[in-house]
Amino acid sequence: MTDSHQTWWSRAVFYQAYPRSFRDSNGDGVGDLDGITGELDYLAGLGVDALWLNPVMVSPMADHGYDVADPRDVDPLFGSLDALDRLVEAAHARGIKVTMDLVPNHTSSQHPWFQAALAAGPGSTQRNRYVFRDGRGDGGLHPPNNWVSVFGGPAWTRVTESDGNPGQWYLHLFDAEQPDLNWDNPEVFDDLEKTLRFWLERGVDGFRIDVAHGMSKPPGLPDMRVPDLTMLSHDEDDPRFNHDGVHDIHRSIRTVLNDHPDAVTIGEIWVFKNEDFAKYLRPDELHLGFNFRLVRAEFDADEVREAIENSLAAADLAGSPPTWTLSNHDVEREVSRYGGGPTGLARARAMALVMLALPGAVFVYNGEELGLPNVDLPDDVLQDPVWERSGHEERGRDGCRVPMPWSGDTPPFGFSSTADTWLPMPADWSTLTVEAQDGDPDSTLTLFRNAIELRHGRGELGSNVEWLDMPHGVLAFRGTDGLTCVLNTRSDPVAVPAGELLIASAPLVDGALAPAAAAWFR
Repeated sequence: MTDSHQTWWSRAVFYQAYPRSFRDSNGDGVGDLDGITGELDYLAGLGVDALWLNPVMVSPMADHGYDVADPRDVDPLFGSLDALDRLVEAAHARGIKVTMDLVPNHTSSQHPWFQAALAAGPGSTQRNRYVFRDGRGDGGLHPPNNWVSVFGGPAWTRVTESDGNPGQWYLHLFDAEQPDLNWDNPEVFDDLEKTLRFWLERGVDGFRIDVAHGMSKPPGLPDMRVPDLTMLSHDEDDPRFNHDGVHDIHRSIRTVLNDHPDAVTIGEIWVFKNEDFAKYLRPDELHLGFNFRLVRAEFDADEVREAIENSLAAADLAGSPPTWTLSNHDVEREVSRYGGGPTGLARARAMALVMLALPGAVFVYNGEELGLPNVDLPDDVLQDPVWERSGHEERGRDGCRVPMPWSGDTPPFGFSSTADTWLPMPADWSTLTVEAQDGDPDSTLTLFRNAIELRHGRGELGSNVEWLDMPHGVLAFRGTDGLTCVLNTRSDPVAVPAGELLIASAPLVDGALAPAAAAWFR
């Protein structure tokens, strides 16, 4: 069996391109596949090894593509299969791999299977592809259990049967337009296998698996103990997720991937007990798993160290390379998470150096390399289903999905030829554009380019780090190759170790590391 620590993905820098927000090639205000293809030289210059594309399959876009109506075709909003082929070919020509999002937990309610299930009625083979149940109470008036949707509200919706009467309920852990599949039905995996092979045979290099800890549901669908949890909060006894049956599904997926030994699967795993997390990374399951501890850590030396130690321990339990990320399309951008403004940006730059110094695979979310903050959008433009399902109490994830600024002084900053972009862009982003930062030695973009170049030039990264004794509020670790990373979360400068300064997120202060800064030494 191939040593997972010697594969292309074991230390790769992945770039998450959120397609509708990366670059618009046709002037409709929404980013697309040809827009990504047109900026591959930018990504090659950044130094990334691989792309992760959020879903581009056919979808009504109730959840921006995570409600898939046809998993083996490209939605016209993003282009076509030909556009996907062009992207894969052009990326490969630059040495960049392409991975796609896979959504196996649910389909769109517009998927032909679900439409057939509604028409066929209770007890049918068509309904058995999904999780339909009779309701509780008189006339089935109440949902089958007390599960809640990750997006807010109940996880069940009642259908109107063909005779016009209220009928069964169907499960949706997310939006009502995302019915959960019944993974106890062999037909479901058979169809997923067709999807996997379809994209792999087109040259795609692997998949990020959405809600990889979902899919399998416990027998009897028992009530939740705490019926108000989201996917980002957790309860070890939450019956909606992390049921043991999910591992059989991942083993089945791996049998398909084994026919394409250079391809990778990366699971979105919101599981926080290391022993449980490691199960997903056994040799016959996923290759990599997103560990979100670093995302959840405050800008505090002790919290960051604890997150790193936990992530390394979980990966070590499975013999798998660790993964690191500070942001994605589901969480507040780190500049804002760390306090916003100049302070938040300084901390985000420092944490970028910490992340890029660690062994394993790294995931950079588009715009992170520009130091983009979250955007406080007006109510009337919010599109995330979380906003509606929470009764306008949770603003959702739109603020981290605002399009990328490329050039110019006013919106749409070169993202599109129309200012009417799918989400509005802040008027004050002119200093954050790629054009404004390109060639500026002090810019965040230059920091990322230089750090990624240094990372690629390093020798063996190993699978662990050596911690160094430092004053309270300071974190320092040494890699297998001798590179030392120091992070200062204090409010005063701190002395740095002896050695050559390779890169710093902020200038040294009389030879000392500035507050809210990180640096690499050799």
